[in-house]
Parts: sequence; C-alpha cells; structure tokens
Amino acid sequence: MGNKSNQEIDSEISFILNELGEDREQYFQAIAPPIVQTSNFAFKTVDAIRQSFKDEYSGYLYSRGLNPTVDILRKKLAALDGAEDCLVFNSGAAAIFSSIVPFVQSGDHIVSVRSPYTWAQKCFDLFLVRYQVTTTYVDARDTQNVLDACNDKTKIIYLESPNSWDFAIQDMKSIAEFAKERGILTVCDNSYCTPIYQRPILLGIDLVLQSATKYIGGHSDVVAGVLTGKKSLLKKIFDLEYLLAGSGIQPFNAWLLLRGLRTLPARLDRISNTTIEVLNFLKSHPKIEQVIFPFDDTFPQTDLAKSQMTGACGLFSIVVKTDSVVRIERFCENLTCFLIAVSWGGYESLILPKIAGMDPSLFNKDDPQHRMIRIYVGLESAEYLIKDLEIGLDLL
Repeated sequence: MGNKSNQEIDSEISFILNELGEDREQYFQAIAPPIVQTSNFAFKTVDAIRQSFKDEYSGYLYSRGLNPTVDILRKKLAALDGAEDCLVFNSGAAAIFSSIVPFVQSGDHIVSVRSPYTWAQKCFDLFLVRYQVTTTYVDARDTQNVLDACNDKTKIIYLESPNSWDFAIQDMKSIAEFAKERGILTVCDNSYCTPIYQRPILLGIDLVLQSATKYIGGHSDVVAGVLTGKKSLLKKIFDLEYLLAGSGIQPFNAWLLLRGLRTLPARLDRISNTTIEVLNFLKSHPKIEQVIFPFDDTFPQTDLAKSQMTGACGLFSIVVKTDSVVRIERFCENLTCFLIAVSWGGYESLILPKIAGMDPSLFNKDDPQHRMIRIYVGLESAEYLIKDLEIGLDLL
C-alpha cells in the first residue's frame, strides 16, 4: 500500500475486506458469499478438461486445488499483504512447510532466527535434516549475525518478526536487500502483526506466512495458514507440495475466515487499546519484574518495531517476581478470565507460563525465562481483565 496516508490505507483495507472478489451478481446478490461445498467441477468438452490437467492453477478442476470460496479469500489476503498471489492452507504448520521444502534440496543451507515457532524448528531439525539440509540459528536482532551466517549454499533466510515470546524483531528491509543480491529466498512469519499492522512484502520479503487460526479467523473455531508472495513462487508450491500433500483449506473453513476478516480492524483496535490499559496496570504492580511488548518504551527494539509496524496487538510477556514454580502455577490456575491455552488472536483472553514446556524440577528462579508468562488480551473489557489479574497476582 506504499506511502499512502492513514486515511487512504483505511479506505483501501475497507474495500479489500468488504468488496474485493465479491462478485455478488454471480450468486443471487447475496451479501455473504456462498460456500461452494463441492469436491469436483464439470467440463463441457474433453479439450477443456485436458487444458485443466495441463495447468490446474488456471481454473477449477478439483477442490484439493482451487475452489471459488477459497479464491475470494485468496484475493483478499493477497491484496492486504500487497502481494501478487496467495495460497491458503489447512494449518499454519502446512504454510510453514510449503514455504521452505519446495526451495531446498540435499546439501542446501538455511539461516533461521533462533527459537522460531515450534513447527518451523521441527521442520528444520527433524524433517529437513533427513535430506542433508542444514540450518544455522542466529540472534537476528543483529542483522550482521544473519549476514555472517550465510554461505554459498544458503538458499533461505527464515524470519519471524516479532517472535511470539520475547518479541525479537529483525530489520527486514536490510536483510531482504542482502538476500536479493545473493539470490537467497526470504520468508517471514507475520502472525503477530497481521497485514493490518505490518506488510513484510513491502519491505522486500519474498514469502510471507501467517497463522490464520489467530487474528484472521478471530473466533477460535478454525485452523488455517496463509502464504503470500509472487505468483511464480506460489505456483511452484501449488504444482507439487500443495496438491501432493492435500494441504489446502476446505471451503467451509475458508468461509469462516472470510467472516473473520470483516471485523479484523475493529477487533485489532479494541484489543490493542485494552492491551495498553492492562500493560499499564502490570507495569506498576510490585510482583512484575518486566513487561515485554514491542511498543513499550522499555523494549530494546522499540524504534525498529515502530519503523516496520503500525501497531502492536494483544500478545505480550511478563516476568514475575517469585522463587517458586508452584506459585506461578497457582497464579495461572486461579485466574477466571484468562484461560490456560496456546495460540492467540481469538475473542478470549489466554495465559501460558514458560514452565508449561519444561520439567518443573528444572526450574531456576534466577533464570528470567523460567519466570516468563505469556498473556493474550482478547475482547473482554480492560477493567474485567485487570481485576482478574489483580486477584491472581496476590497468590504469587
């Protein structure tokens, strides 16, 4: 969306979410698009189906590939990202897999941010390693670390900006410029920001993925992933990995995502505003050692965050003052409004302590990571959530 004013961007987003791809004259002027719940599509001539066999990306043959309901969603998501095209998957993990596997072969090398999303790291460490594809993990907050880790066999630089625990941010424009000069593909997970708050394509990133399970869906009732970029890259993925693995989203789930998109800006606005109120409460509480949030003044990369992002949403982390794993568990388990769960982006507020992923006997009170708790602010009122946290913190 380039160097447009906020008003112009808001108008363009409104058009994309409500009008783009909405060919209502084709379906009885219905306001909501239909769910084309079909597995198969018919052809009037043998030659027509012959041509579809040659290039399934050009039309409707079988809903494992393209489908009219999914196509409406693809058009909107590509436009939001400022990308040429989009593929929608049945999970975020499937989108990660397809952003990497088609572009490497035996002997190739990948540079990744350290501690990426679990299933990205499993793809690198447990799957690709079988085929002699190696991965180097770096602290990508320092761009030089990324550049130094690349070699003649590097084919992909994998970013996640911000990360979903410590919210580490990468200078995407600088990394993309370096990668383009060397023919290295850049991939970025944009699940935290969504295209409303950040557009990595416009910063030079080749492929942008996000978990649509989160803010795009918004109702915690659908699992999906999104991948956007140049049409040539997405067609390469579609022609083999997408069709072979059967990883495309189903029409009904695509329709649920279309429903979620309608209210995306309104939900993000409310969540963002509530988050600031909750953060202000936590920052002044004596049981809180640190608040980790990209737009907070204490965050070490705030300037970079604000140069790439137009907003920050409802996910942040806190480090609590305690010497007991039992007290952390008691705090989390006695909250009423915050549910203990993974993910984020739905209507409900969530909480997840770092210790949930480790053996309690390994707890080290001197390690801030062990005292870290991730919080997601949903659509509830700030007063409602703050009261709940206040009661819980008394148990720490």
